[in-house]
Amino acid sequence: MKLSVRGEYALRALLILARDFQEDDSVVRIQEISDRQNIPKRFLEQILNDLKSAGIVESKRGVAGGYRLRRPPERITLAEIVRHVEGPLAPVSCVSEKFYEKCSCPDESRCAIRSVMKEVRDNIVKVMEQTSLTDLAERARHLEQEPQSAADFII
Repeated sequence: MKLSVRGEYALRALLILARDFQEDDSVVRIQEISDRQNIPKRFLEQILNDLKSAGIVESKRGVAGGYRLRRPPERITLAEIVRHVEGPLAPVSCVSEKFYEKCSCPDESRCAIRSVMKEVRDNIVKVMEQTSLTDLAERARHLEQEPQSAADFII
């Protein structure tokens, strides 16, 4: 699994919506998400429309319009998002649980490469299914509070 720019932007936009999530009908304007995450507005519109079709976000039209999460952030996992935007979490299709395709190796059940890739997939899935948007937002808050290391200042 390789996260594309589209996948990264989707996660970054949803991070903003998770951090600003409220139980009321309040929304975040697309321009604000674009500005805060440095995402081109046109590309962001496409991504959010795609996430809307997946039932992850909802929109409100008009002057006071914008986007919000359709469900509480603790009920949306990174696995759900990435699978929708990118497809399988597996590094090779013959180990994918949701997008399986037969591989070309002579004996799939005894393929050492497939065996290792299955372990990789299992670990990716475990982390991403156990990480919600709430967890991601908490991690972002924690990282923002950490002092920067000296290496961050090297030009």
